[in-house]
Amino acid sequence: MNPLNRFQSFLFLLGGLLMVAGVGCYVFQFQMKVVCWVCLGGALLFALMQIQQRYDGDSFVIRRLRRMMLLADVLFVVAGLLMVETQYGFLRPLFPDLTTYIQYIYNKWIIALLVAAILEIYTVHRISSELSKENFNKDKKR
Repeated sequence: MNPLNRFQSFLFLLGGLLMVAGVGCYVFQFQMKVVCWVCLGGALLFALMQIQQRYDGDSFVIRRLRRMMLLADVLFVVAGLLMVETQYGFLRPLFPDLTTYIQYIYNKWIIALLVAAILEIYTVHRISSELSKENFNKDKKR
């Protein structure tokens, strides 16, 4: 994996912190109209910086895990968008009645965030393990 430079690492960390702070404040109903945007901005920063990390090796397992990580990034952004939608109701006029809107959109950001977090945790640990195996095998061949 190509490492991020210092500025990219700072943005990556900042995005993660903004996401966590936004979700925490939103759950505890603190300035909900503002923190939903903070969470969305953090998710975008986090995802963009994680996309910058590339894998140039030829391990099929790491490539598959990398695609799963990109799916988690998309789900983080979707969770942020759904959080904004839950707060502002931009799409509400497109639904014929309130129950349909609630069934498909309202508070579904929680599901997207949970799936993204599980995928992210899984892939980070597996990629780390696979990279250490790959480095061990390279050192062993020398």
